[in-house]
Amino acid sequence: MLPSTAGAFASAQAAWRFYRNPRIDLPSLMSPLLETGRASLQQDRGPYALVMHDWSLLHFGGHEGKADRITLSQSRDLGYELQAAVLVSSDHGGPLAPLSLSLRAADGVHCCRTWKVRSPQSPLDELEPAMKFVEELRLSKPAVHIIDAEADSIAHYRSWLRTPGRFFIVRADDRVVQFEGEKRRFSWLLSHLWTNNEFRRVREFMCRGKKAFQWVAETTVTMTNPARPQRRDGKPRKSIPGEPVTLRLVISQIRWAEATDAPLVWYLLTNVTPDSDATKISLWYYWRWKAESYFKLLKTSGQEIEEWQQESAEAITRRLLVASMACVVVWQLAQDQSSEAATLREILIRLSGRQMKRGCAHTMPALLAGLWALLGTFSILEDHALSDLKKLAQQVLQFPRAGPDEAS
Repeated sequence: MLPSTAGAFASAQAAWRFYRNPRIDLPSLMSPLLETGRASLQQDRGPYALVMHDWSLLHFGGHEGKADRITLSQSRDLGYELQAAVLVSSDHGGPLAPLSLSLRAADGVHCCRTWKVRSPQSPLDELEPAMKFVEELRLSKPAVHIIDAEADSIAHYRSWLRTPGRFFIVRADDRVVQFEGEKRRFSWLLSHLWTNNEFRRVREFMCRGKKAFQWVAETTVTMTNPARPQRRDGKPRKSIPGEPVTLRLVISQIRWAEATDAPLVWYLLTNVTPDSDATKISLWYYWRWKAESYFKLLKTSGQEIEEWQQESAEAITRRLLVASMACVVVWQLAQDQSSEAATLREILIRLSGRQMKRGCAHTMPALLAGLWALLGTFSILEDHALSDLKKLAQQVLQFPRAGPDEAS
């Protein structure tokens, strides 16, 4: 195994052996992922540790054996709710390792941060312990928590700002804020900054198959409105006043070269210090899709998690940690530019049994499928000698068993 992937692969192989052992708890299975994340971050040249927080619903509607499923989007939609925090490089945007994973089920939250099942909180309130856990890991670089619009909550902004050294980037809705003594919407600020030539064109790229340009601008806004936190207890929402919240507002626009479609707009609220300019902030948020690609690997184009037959959230979570370790190996292998890595990628593609499109040497799902086959092969070789396997294969292939008619 290559030096750059050897540690991660050894951890994946060890997790493969032990995830069925009930004496190995979730924090122990999570430990190799944390160590891999630490080691990868030390080699990264970026100034921050980007941590992408996201949620995903795992649908197990037809799995009647899973008695601890919860109701998801509707009464007949049953499954589990997965919450993850994925470490991403602030240098190149590549995923490094999951740092926190939890699965909400009927009996509570099965979490890699604790050895026992705990009571669930609202999705946003689950962010606080995840953030605190990441910060207590004492990574080699300060963490920047990056979250989608679900986290656009003034109550949580106030809470996070009271935690020293906590940085975040949140995509906000078109909310009303104080700007130069007046109440203004973000959409008004966008027009105002565009009219005053405050936007800068920062990069050109292909988006949705068309040539596009990204424009960014920045200003400072203040929020003074009361918080109205929403809880799962069904009680009416209460207005809770609080101190003013002043944050940087970075507005990112994707404009098409042919100007045929409306621009794509992100309103990003952050407290990251100004040494990271608006261009970096918008790029870091763009890399948030790395967390989504992690879910895609698990759900639809790699591990097919929604087909897993384990009958409890505990068992699903244990297997999830093994699959996550395999994802880390694949991420590292895909980023390795050595000739040895290229050869290993070719081997994994062959093991996956998948066909690649012309001009595409590999894909993450194919590498993951090949790695899973390789782990299974190594597991077999630990119990059976290669010479015995060859002998068995030769006997079966050269001398097929007689059918019922021939046997008589």
